[in-house]
Amino acid sequence: MFFNTSGGAFSMEGLVASVGPGVALLLLVLVPIFWSIPETLLIGELASMLPEEGGYYRWVRRAFGPFWSFQNGWCTWCYSLVDMAIYPVLLNQYLAFFFPGLSHTQQWSISLVMIWGATAINLRGAGRVGQVSVAAAGIILATFLAITLTAIPRIAHIPWLPFAKPGATPFGALGVGLSTVLWNYLGWDNASTVGGEIRDASRTYPRALALALAVVTAGYLLPVTATLAATDWTTWKEGGWPAIASGSGGAFGPFLSVAVAVAGIVSAIALFNALLLAYSRIPLAMSLDGLLPSSLSTLDARGNPSRAVLVSALCYSAFALLPFSQLVVADVVLYSIAMAMEFGALLQLRLKEPTLRGVFRVPVGAGGIAALAAMPMLILTVTLWLSMRDGKLGAAAVLGALGAAALGPVLYRATPYARGPRRV
Repeated sequence: MFFNTSGGAFSMEGLVASVGPGVALLLLVLVPIFWSIPETLLIGELASMLPEEGGYYRWVRRAFGPFWSFQNGWCTWCYSLVDMAIYPVLLNQYLAFFFPGLSHTQQWSISLVMIWGATAINLRGAGRVGQVSVAAAGIILATFLAITLTAIPRIAHIPWLPFAKPGATPFGALGVGLSTVLWNYLGWDNASTVGGEIRDASRTYPRALALALAVVTAGYLLPVTATLAATDWTTWKEGGWPAIASGSGGAFGPFLSVAVAVAGIVSAIALFNALLLAYSRIPLAMSLDGLLPSSLSTLDARGNPSRAVLVSALCYSAFALLPFSQLVVADVVLYSIAMAMEFGALLQLRLKEPTLRGVFRVPVGAGGIAALAAMPMLILTVTLWLSMRDGKLGAAAVLGALGAAALGPVLYRATPYARGPRRV
């Protein structure tokens, strides 16, 4: 759950540099309240209600049928291509601390090693991915805890001043800040796709959501607040945690700068590893339903969907060549479309199948579910509007994302299911 959503505070330095200390800290407090809590409540009920392989794709299919589940799977696959292209970039960003001046060819070669190393772990099964994730999370959380503790004795000023970056326009600062913070709180539904491989998933998933939300929020707020109070925020920049740790750690600074660079590398690998597990189960589920070629549902001797994993890894290897860092807005647009279907599925299931329930259920009626779903969707809408207004995120990215989503109905007509459903 941690690596399907966060992976550590590795983009927070860029957030502070873009919007200023006060705005950054305020957003890190407000977004979990108005975005993550409603989303985790709704996702928790759905995951508890239908703990199946394929997760959110299955929820949409149960509520609305194969056409809309295909659209959900298609949007998920499109934003995963953008999402997964970012982690090789992060790997090379922190690897540059040890090996500066790597060429583009060398960086891509390193990215391929990371991609196929994660693929090898995934081919060993979900349990092995979980073990690697636990070890990696321990390294990352321990590193940022050490940075926080060594910064506290060196606090020299109020961390939230100045509130906003001098010279930044209010709309621009808020739009950029919301985009960055939302990016770091997306993905609470991702691990649901391996619901069929989790013991007692109906009970476990909601508990994991509650724990992960607390860990992720603290993992952002504590190191950012402590180091802001101990350093000059104007020196912060994207990929700057080694310098921040060095400046706030006193005698421990040189050691912590190396440790956080190592943690950055570990985080990039673990993020890719965990998300490959989650995303590869979507083509598996769609293949089982006859919406994709049946070969993608082939299981190996360990019971893993090896072909779905390998095809996913091949696609991500190709897209790692492209500079997708400018297409974050496309990711957010496609994610919001897919998430709207999931929230709609919960509302539909509440109305259509009122007796369908798992261990966890949000203690509100259908109107309360609609109100909870409206909060994150409103935040997404405002974020995109603010970003477009300031010109930080081009209309081309939004139109490209909408165009990709619009291909879904066309592609559905070419599926084996649309040509003639088979019993599954």
